Amino acid sequence: MATTNPLASARSRLTILIAVAVFLTGCSATGRPVASGALPTALPAAVPTVLAIPAALTDEGLDMRAGPVAVPLELHMPSLEVSASVVGVGITPTNVMDAPMGPVGDPAWQQAFWYRGSAVPGALSTALIAGHIGGPGGSPAVFAHLDRLRSGDPIIVHDTRTALDVRFSVTESKTYSLDQTADPAVLTEIYGAGPVAGSWPQPSADGLSHLTLITCSGTFRNGTHDHRLVVYATRTA
Repeated sequence: MATTNPLASARSRLTILIAVAVFLTGCSATGRPVASGALPTALPAAVPTVLAIPAALTDEGLDMRAGPVAVPLELHMPSLEVSASVVGVGITPTNVMDAPMGPVGDPAWQQAFWYRGSAVPGALSTALIAGHIGGPGGSPAVFAHLDRLRSGDPIIVHDTRTALDVRFSVTESKTYSLDQTADPAVLTEIYGAGPVAGSWPQPSADGLSHLTLITCSGTFRNGTHDHRLVVYATRTA
């Protein structure tokens, strides 16, 4: 049976851990956890919405440590001419957000990764989607040109089951150093309320639906890129 709560993707007693590597093992970083907490025994109450949202994307009992799972979503960024399938990811044994990889030609390099500890896209909370910036040998990956998004550019999350399009508009882009991503206030800005405190996603303070896209940026040194690029968007339809 699938959970019907629009804010949370799955139930688990597992502690949610958020990593400085911002969550991309694909940046070749091990990361270190900066926030954790026990999950509550019950999911937060659903919040009303006048706009439709995708139904539950994963099974209710799916553990956060389970591997990537297919979810019925596509991510479209028309201004970048990007259309990508989406997989739902949890956390790895080293307590960072999973980001599947593979050899040259593996589809993971062109897929987007919806974090199952964040909200269902379109809910009045924050959904987080990550993607690789580059693949083996320096080939461009799905978020290679994320830095080209500008305020007002559309982002569409498409539900392949119902043909529902959840439409967002970019509000701003920010680049953070790894040290900055150790700041709980920055993590809360990225994830929204809930996950940084070890909880499931909570209703947004402004009553809006938010989408965060994230990838690596900056210089590759000491086994990882030294910055993270974050694009913030708000639902428009």
